[in-house]
Amino acid sequence: MSALAAANASGPARFRPLNAAAVLRAAGDTIPPTWLVLVGIVSVQLGAGIAKDLFHVLPPAAVVWLRLLTSAVVFLVLARPAVRGRTRADWLVAIAFGVCLATMNYAIYQSFARIPLGIAVTIEFLGPLAVAVAGSRRRVDLVWVVLAGAGVALLGRGDGGISLAGVAFALLAAAAWAGYILLSAATGRRFAGTSGLAVASVVGTVMIAPMGIAEGGAALLDPHLLLIGVAVGLLSSVVPYTLEMQALRRMPPRVFGILMSLEPAAAALIGLAVLGEVLTPWQWLAIGCVVAASVGATRRPRAAAAAADPAPDPGPGAGPGVDAPDGAPGDRPG
Repeated sequence: MSALAAANASGPARFRPLNAAAVLRAAGDTIPPTWLVLVGIVSVQLGAGIAKDLFHVLPPAAVVWLRLLTSAVVFLVLARPAVRGRTRADWLVAIAFGVCLATMNYAIYQSFARIPLGIAVTIEFLGPLAVAVAGSRRRVDLVWVVLAGAGVALLGRGDGGISLAGVAFALLAAAAWAGYILLSAATGRRFAGTSGLAVASVVGTVMIAPMGIAEGGAALLDPHLLLIGVAVGLLSSVVPYTLEMQALRRMPPRVFGILMSLEPAAAALIGLAVLGEVLTPWQWLAIGCVVAASVGATRRPRAAAAAADPAPDPGPGAGPGVDAPDGAPGDRPG
């Protein structure tokens, strides 16, 4: 039976609207979860590459705003979050979540405008790595901290140097990403499904709107640029979130986390292929150090992993990042 037929097989004989979520889930179940994660990673970084290529006609703040606006509209339509019956604490958590979301995207796009894609993503990956290591009691995790630090130090080697402003913005994105990870769990406990992410996307869109509209100006009225901005939003937020949620239903979170550690390398490759950004051997070694540190921090002894990993299917009500690895589904930077 096809995915389309399966989605409606239980309905009455008369016509009924298709359940889009059921169709997507049925289609996704036919694809190995590892491929879903890898395609999601490529989608995020391809969106980042396309976004950076727009900077010569549309400032970074304007591109960030279009990205957030696109994801907010899509997630609002899909989630239709309930606003009644929410406590003040619920809204404060969701607003803080949205502030982190807006900050990490604004900061990383400002970093992209100043340093190569692969280097920016490598530095911002220190955020989720710090979250992974901070709560650990394993001595071996100190090795991964040192390795990540060595990787960052190596980024400064090579010809031409690295823009300090670009590094600073990437570090700000890393800090915001760490906050986003911590708040995603809190938001997921208060809002069902993607409702929290939808609310946070609206908060982020409103927060960036003044800068985005002021800097974008008349260029935001160009249909061609608007279409590319929408594509960036879909590639960077909606597509990876959908694919990764599908993958986590059939994949242990620790495996997901290890695969996500490939993001800095994927960013460097996209930067090379899409933007022609050639990194030095030292910079590639630096990326390798951070990737290895992330993999090491994510891995756990087999017995502990088996006890800690939840059931493969988190269910339709699982919020973004709840009981999932650091940097789990949601609107990641990049």
